[in-house]
Amino acid sequence: MKLSLVVPCYNEEQNVSLFYEKVKEDFSKVKFDYEIVFINDGSSDNTIDELKKLCKDKKKKIKVIDFSRNFGKEAAMYAGLKNASGDYVTIIDADLQQDPKLVLDMVKFLDENDDYDCVAAYQEERIEGKVLSFFKNSFYKLINKMSDTTFVRGASDFRTCRRRMVEAIISMEEYFRFSKGIFAWVGFKTYFIPYVAHERASGSSSWSFWKLFKYAIDGIIAFSTVPLRISTIVGLLSSVLSIIYLIVVIVQKLVFSIAIPGYATIVVLILLLGGLQLFSLGILGEYVARTYVETKKRPIYIAKEIISYEK
Repeated sequence: MKLSLVVPCYNEEQNVSLFYEKVKEDFSKVKFDYEIVFINDGSSDNTIDELKKLCKDKKKKIKVIDFSRNFGKEAAMYAGLKNASGDYVTIIDADLQQDPKLVLDMVKFLDENDDYDCVAAYQEERIEGKVLSFFKNSFYKLINKMSDTTFVRGASDFRTCRRRMVEAIISMEEYFRFSKGIFAWVGFKTYFIPYVAHERASGSSSWSFWKLFKYAIDGIIAFSTVPLRISTIVGLLSSVLSIIYLIVVIVQKLVFSIAIPGYATIVVLILLLGGLQLFSLGILGEYVARTYVETKKRPIYIAKEIISYEK
């Protein structure tokens, strides 16, 4: 098997058939074997029924992994990579924003360049609001300063990897997954190509601003310990400033006979220091919570059913 297409699906009832037909059309002239691995990530619509219909086409090699509930796209990608059998593995969305035809260019590049292990697509120009674009650009600047791992701005999960890189990725069995960081952390030489995202074939994106913000926080915590150092530095500075202020108050009282500031000053200082303490505890709590969950060794996903052409 030369190529596996890993396709995470969440409420893509109206898109999976369109995606399948587009792949058949674009891949109609290829001379190598390929399979399509669909992952139904606990969809609340009839996505699984549509995927089972596709499996009836015995002329194509299709696998369907049906999750017991929604585990998230990160878990879906991991499940797809783990169940893919191709020498090359491509991660691609089912909504046709990412053109399957570009996969053929990725495969051709890897065939012609043995020193590269991955071809990743990135958007040079994103069709999105200025506010969202500002926050995304700020995230990449921030995480690249805070992490030892380099993140390429605009790089997506849409990529094709050689088998050795896939094996390295699935060997990382951490529960809280941030694939953009994992792809970079495992190393391997990656070639980045620009692409233009099309409009969704049907439906709307499940990603909201809050989900993207939470995803960004997960990425920072997963690949940087700088926030812990920040809380330490903030605490140290607060202590130093408190001592300086204490000295100032004593000098004012003993030398200049100036009355010690009263109720308002005390309340402000208590609220400030209390807020800093809670902020530091919150950062620490995020890391402790993730460590706590990781120690449970829970599976990244649970497959209710796996339908495969191999059976």
